[in-house]
Amino acid sequence: MTGTGPLHEHDLPPFSRPIHGWFMFYVRRYLRRHFHAVRLLRGDSPVPDRPDITGQPVIFYTNHPSWWDPLVFLLVGEALYPDRMNYGPIDAGALGKYRFMERIGFIGIEPGTWRGSARFLRMAKAAATRPDVIFWITSQGEFVDPRERPVCIRPGVAHAIESRSGGLVVPCAVEYPFWTERLPEALVAFGPAIRAAGADGRSAEEWESVLAGALEATQDRLSAAARRRDPAAFRTLLAGRVGVGGVYDLIRRTGAWCRGERFDASHGGEADR
Repeated sequence: MTGTGPLHEHDLPPFSRPIHGWFMFYVRRYLRRHFHAVRLLRGDSPVPDRPDITGQPVIFYTNHPSWWDPLVFLLVGEALYPDRMNYGPIDAGALGKYRFMERIGFIGIEPGTWRGSARFLRMAKAAATRPDVIFWITSQGEFVDPRERPVCIRPGVAHAIESRSGGLVVPCAVEYPFWTERLPEALVAFGPAIRAAGADGRSAEEWESVLAGALEATQDRLSAAARRRDPAAFRTLLAGRVGVGGVYDLIRRTGAWCRGERFDASHGGEADR
């Protein structure tokens, strides 16, 4: 659990690693059931051993195509940064139904209120001092199709970045296309890290333009890779279910046995795993 002293309103909420570990067991199982795979686009994605990422406070700001997003972000955070705690804002109303999630980094925010905006900015500022934290922001604030252009982000995100005195801001794109299997793919891509030091003098409005442009470029990269349907362009973080199941796969399995072949339930073959 983070911290040993009393909790102040400008601190991040306490984080329970045992509860987080239990919840991540559930998340991995749940995603395996509902996705063919969770994949990270290769290339300039931030990885744990990159010197410009390691040891610095980091914000990942993302697009928001689906309610799956927080679970996918938790999995990506654990896979890339297992030693860091993942925090991120969530609608306080939704959080009220699952109070334990407050102990694993979900921060309740009242959307559309001054109090909610103030708390969001306080939590983002607190995360800016923590090199042991990844702070995730679904920067569009509502569900938006990943193909919608231009990409727009909430002004509060830019204000949160403007007030930081250091650390990094990294655009993150996600989408959920269907390829060759019954279940969809969960695809993730990162853009180049942006240094968030306030010394460059950018206003919140300028930050909003910079952040939106970087996120749009990252979404475009991911979209192009998704259309190519090339699993080799991605690193598989989690492999899920393949095949259709039931009578259809029984027929396929029988056919493979009759031909003396090994049965592969996937439609794309083992190369896409």
